[in-house]
Amino acid sequence: MRLGCVIGKVILNLACDSLAGSRLLVVSPLKKDQLKLISDARTCVMSQEQTLIVYDNLGAGVGDIIGFVEGREAAVPFKADTPVDAYNAAIIDTISYK
Repeated sequence: MRLGCVIGKVILNLACDSLAGSRLLVVSPLKKDQLKLISDARTCVMSQEQTLIVYDNLGAGVGDIIGFVEGREAAVPFKADTPVDAYNAAIIDTISYK
């Protein structure tokens, strides 16, 4: 699991049937050095990493920090084949990093 900051959401005009009604988030992955900034400022920071599109069924919003899973493990929660590369597994309330 990696941590990331939600910086936006995706609205699909046309989607495959398995994604109908789903929420997709634009997430900026966080690195270790950014965790200290977040724990001090209690706000999201943008990273230099490439942004990801993450499937969300937990209700995360812009500015939230989430824990997401990538790769084959991201498709495990679905019964049918679903084209998902990253899945929101947790919404993080607080980070304490020293």
